[in-house]
Amino acid sequence: MRSLGIVRKVDQLGRIVIPKELRNTLQLNTGSPMEIFVEDDKIILRKYAINEACIVTGEITPENREYSNGMFLSPNGARILLEEIEKNSGVSRPALY
Repeated sequence: MRSLGIVRKVDQLGRIVIPKELRNTLQLNTGSPMEIFVEDDKIILRKYAINEACIVTGEITPENREYSNGMFLSPNGARILLEEIEKNSGVSRPALY
């Protein structure tokens, strides 16, 4: 992660302003959805990418994987989907020891 040397204060409502140059560079328009993550003592903002959202849980994580026809699954979504398939099809996977 690189520092841009930009400092902004948090206002009374907990808001910060993303500088216009940065918004232009990242193509963030008024109303653009943003995701907020916390990692240790960092707050990470990321442009929300709906096409990468898990079709089962709606989660967007770095672990999401793309499958056929642009379908994304998170690890949790894949587990839920597998359990549903096993429950509804009568097919179960072998136990792993």
